[in-house]
Order: sequence, then structure tokens, then C-alpha cells
Amino acid sequence: MTRPLLLALVRGTAVLVALASLAVTLHTGPVRPGAALAFGALVLTGELTRWSAPAGADTGPEVREPAPLGAAAALAYALLGEEAGRSAHHGACQTVAVVLAAGLLGSVPHLARGHAGTLDHLVRRVLTVFVAATGTHVLHATGATGAWGGPGHAVALPVVSALAALCGAAVAAVSLHCRTRWPLLPLLREELRGLLGLGSAVCATGAVTALGVAVAGLWALPVCALPMLLTQLSFRRCAAVRAVCRQTIASLARATEIAGCTPPGHARRVAALSRAVGRDLGLTERDLTVLEHAALLHDIGQLGLDEPVPAGATADLPAAEQRRIALLGGAVVRRTGAGREVAVVVERQADPCPEQPLPARIVRAVNAYDEKARDAGSGGPWEALEELRRAGGDYAPEVLTALARVLARDGLTVPAVG
Repeated sequence: MTRPLLLALVRGTAVLVALASLAVTLHTGPVRPGAALAFGALVLTGELTRWSAPAGADTGPEVREPAPLGAAAALAYALLGEEAGRSAHHGACQTVAVVLAAGLLGSVPHLARGHAGTLDHLVRRVLTVFVAATGTHVLHATGATGAWGGPGHAVALPVVSALAALCGAAVAAVSLHCRTRWPLLPLLREELRGLLGLGSAVCATGAVTALGVAVAGLWALPVCALPMLLTQLSFRRCAAVRAVCRQTIASLARATEIAGCTPPGHARRVAALSRAVGRDLGLTERDLTVLEHAALLHDIGQLGLDEPVPAGATADLPAAEQRRIALLGGAVVRRTGAGREVAVVVERQADPCPEQPLPARIVRAVNAYDEKARDAGSGGPWEALEELRRAGGDYAPEVLTALARVLARDGLTVPAVG
């Protein structure tokens, strides 16, 4: 199945579920409208305060759940079987309708500000809630929760929420794969790994909230929601700090261009292509961040040279000179606060290939590729790649193979220069 068809299938399924749920809810009327309004307001609060990236920004899968409060509230409503000892009876269709309405209202400010990812975010939310609500409805309709008693009910809710979380992870990975052409399996691994962190907190909060409302009624909502709201605000602050850190590193990387040591856009091209190659090779999101920062700063050591390297082309320099520039760059990076791991990659980019860690191998190969391909004609990218392959053991074969796949798939050879 082609990527566009797969993406259309996922989105089409979400649209059908949403339309059917809205139609059924409008036809039958809302059950327990007070509870629907309370949970909808909580989901709306989470969506209004969620973290969003500007349109066109590449956030990657590190922002797996930008609205943990909204996700926990939606999951809690899907898992809700009772309210203060009385059966809820709102069903899966009303759950999806309430969560969808709150999600659409909460997305309006983000769309107005040009933020990206809203459609995929809503698709994931609709399908996840539908799975959780359907599972909960089946348990209550068959009388399984009553037969198992209190302990069985407490175990059933986390199991249903975990299944819903797995569905959400799969939907997110498939959607991102179809939009970006990034490899599916590494994306899925990252999504599943993310469930161990914030995802598990969302599942636990949703289950605890549903149990709390079942016993204490809607008064349990603010008590259970407050910790997740504080978590969401902290998450937004951390995301803002990471964005500022990356902007600082990108600005520092431009110092070599301003000083005339490297051509304009070289560091950004190497960083973008290195990240794509690292993703193709299955690096984790944390390793991709280290790789990107190291690629941005890989030429910073040239600022310590008495005379600049012609056109900043270090790939053809003697090994000893490459090593000296790399060590100078590592010393600078260690003083910037970019992190020890970033400094190690910068320092070891000139080591013999078999001794390098994988991120350093990627930076070395992509840097050489960009230097050889940037001034070539239409056939230059592939000629540059063949030249690297003919260099023998100077460049890692697995990196060159991944680089060829990225060039053929994504066309990332010439991002904007400026």
C-alpha cells in the first residue's frame, strides 16, 4: 500500500468514526449532559494550553503528546462507566462526539496562529478515544466489570487505556511516516518508547480520574486534573527551553559563515541531512538531537585557525589538520554548554572511521558530501556520493548507503541557503 493511500485510510477512518459519532449523538441526544459538559470543558482546557509548533516546523516525534491534560481527560471520559455510583450510559459515540467538539474548539487559536500538526493530532485523538470507549462499553455491557468486582475493574481500566495508547502510537507513527517518508519502524519504536514516560502518566491519570468520578462524582475532576495541568505547563516550559537552546546553537553555528570560514548555509545543510541519515539508520530521538547539534557546530574549530581553509573544505585536508580542527571545535563546544556528547561527536569526526561512534561517522560523511556536491551541476550529488564510495574505508559504508536512500527519497540535498 502506498503512503498516500495509507494516510488517506487512517484519516478516512477517523472521519467516518467522527461523523458517525456526531450523527448518533445528535439523533439520540446527550446522556448526562452535565458530565459531558464537565469533561468537554476539561478537554478544551487541555487543547487550548497545548504546545504547538509553527507551521512548517519539523518537530519530529519528540512532541508525542502536546496536550497531556486533554488526552487524560478524554481518556477518563472514555473509561467512565459510573458517576457517583450511577451508571454513566453515555456510550462510545457520545464520548467521541464530546472529545471531537472540544478538540475542534481548542484547535481554533492554534490554527489562527499558523501552528502545524492539528489534523494529525485530532485524528489520533479520535481513534484513541474510540478504541478506549469501545473497550469500556464492551466490558460494562457484558457485565465483566461487575463480575470481577472492584479489583478487577481497577485492573481492566489500565489495560483498556494501554490498548488505546498503543493504537495512538501506531496512528501517530503511520501519519508521520506518510507525511515525511521517514522510516516507519524507527518512528514506531520512538512512539512506543515515549509511552513509558508521559504516555504512562496520561494513561494512569485517565484511569484514576475515571475511578475517582465513579466514586465521588464530578468533584473528583479538578482534584485529578490539577497534577496533569501542572505537568502540561512544565512540559511547555521545557519545550520552550529546548527551542531556545537549539536557536542558540544555530546562531553559534553561523559564526563560521560570518567569519568567512564556511560558505553560507553549509552548517544547516549538514545538520538537516545528518538528521535525515540518522533517522534512516534508526537513531533514537535523543541521539538525533545530539547529532543535529554536533552537525551544526562541526566546523566551529575553524575559528581558531590563523588562516581560513579555502571554501571551508576540510574533507580534503591532511588527517592531522582535520584532527586539530576537530579538537579545537570540541574545546569550543565544551565551553558553550551544548553538552559533552555533542563535544565528543565534534572531536571525533576526524578519527579513523572504524574508531568513530555512529554520529561522528554520519557528520564526517555528510560534511564531505556537502563540500563535494554544493558546487556541482545536476549530476553533482550522485557524483559526490560515488567519490565518497571510492574513498575506501574513509567513510562508513552503512552511512553512505543510508545517505543514498535519503537522497533518493527525500531530496534533502539542497535546502534553502541564506
